[in-house]
Amino acid sequence: MSVKITALEAENVKRIKAVQLQPAATGLTIIGGDNGQGKTSVLDSIAWALGGKKFEPTNPKRDGSYTDPELKVTLSNGLIVERKGKNSELKVTDPTGKKSGQQILNGFIGEMALNLPKFMQASDSEKAKYLLKIIGVGDQLANLDREEETKYNARTAVGNLYRDKQRFADGLQSFSGEGTEEVSAMELIQRQQDILLTNAENARKRQMVDDIKKELDEAKKTKEQLQLQIDAVTKNMILRMHDLEMAQKDALDLVDESTEAIEKDLQQIDRKNQRIRENRRKADAQAEADKLKLQYQELSADINEIRRQRQELLEAAPLPLEGLSVDKGKIVYKGQTWDGMSGSEQLKVATAIVRALNPECGFVLMDKLEQMDTQTLKEFGAWLEAEGMQVIGTRVSKGDECSIIIEDGKVADQPVATTHEKGWEAAQW
Repeated sequence: MSVKITALEAENVKRIKAVQLQPAATGLTIIGGDNGQGKTSVLDSIAWALGGKKFEPTNPKRDGSYTDPELKVTLSNGLIVERKGKNSELKVTDPTGKKSGQQILNGFIGEMALNLPKFMQASDSEKAKYLLKIIGVGDQLANLDREEETKYNARTAVGNLYRDKQRFADGLQSFSGEGTEEVSAMELIQRQQDILLTNAENARKRQMVDDIKKELDEAKKTKEQLQLQIDAVTKNMILRMHDLEMAQKDALDLVDESTEAIEKDLQQIDRKNQRIRENRRKADAQAEADKLKLQYQELSADINEIRRQRQELLEAAPLPLEGLSVDKGKIVYKGQTWDGMSGSEQLKVATAIVRALNPECGFVLMDKLEQMDTQTLKEFGAWLEAEGMQVIGTRVSKGDECSIIIEDGKVADQPVATTHEKGWEAAQW
């Protein structure tokens, strides 16, 4: 059972003259009044009484008072906490009458329950650490966050490379029908040489025809002169005529091949290969872009899986408030980070976390509740009551929502009791 505050009596503390308060066991107890009347001094008195020296005001004694501050807080576990005398000495008495000190209070009083601004003013990461401490998944979540950050940074780098490579690939020129493999000039040159050799052989054969004709002409000229050799010449002539006939037949069907197309291809081969190189360059760039795109998609899948694991981890964790979570090292409530929450939502989140940090401490002190409208206050109080929590807060107001009104350091319409009337012992402890 968490410990609540059942009663407060304070005298001559800061702006307080004398205040008696019996807060509601659960829900919201609002201390109202104008500015400068002593509302916050009531909260400071409770914090000092229960929290000890670290919560002692700089100037605890009320200006103009001739007597020292006196405090008495009664708790639901039966402990009575008192501070009074010149040195504001502490006395803690349990139901059996046994006296104790600050140590027993520190065992169940939550420091931030007395000092909610410490949580409210903490950094986003510190707030998240408080929550992770409660749900006990801080290390696992931190590992997932680091893994996600690594994957996210890698994906960002790959995405940038992909976009650059894709823009580069898109900007390159390509030529349809050219392919990506360069044409070899050696093949064309070999074909050209074969044709030239064939043509040379044809020319030799044509020359042979001319040579035979010349020999025949010479034979005719010397026929009369070489009567003695006429038979031999005639025989030779017949043979040469036969050779001529055969040579003419061979030469008759000869067709010279043109190297014009090859020469044109050779002239165009550099241009053709340049286009092919451009095609290959574009294809390589596109392949790299596609590879980077695939890496980006794989990293995105990894990030989504990490986020799924984080969500499962948080859903299984005992969060102190529905809709509360942690994302990227920040507290998130109903989809909003701390700076996106309303003031009332911030107070609700802070109350739930502070309470969960020390479940034995069933109360929270809360200043400046005027940031909530009356409807929000009503809803906040209903939530506190449903959760079994006690909040003692202040509000610049004198409306019906206030439990008591502080005027000039005392409760309005409440008589100021003397030390004797309160039954407090005047002797030193």
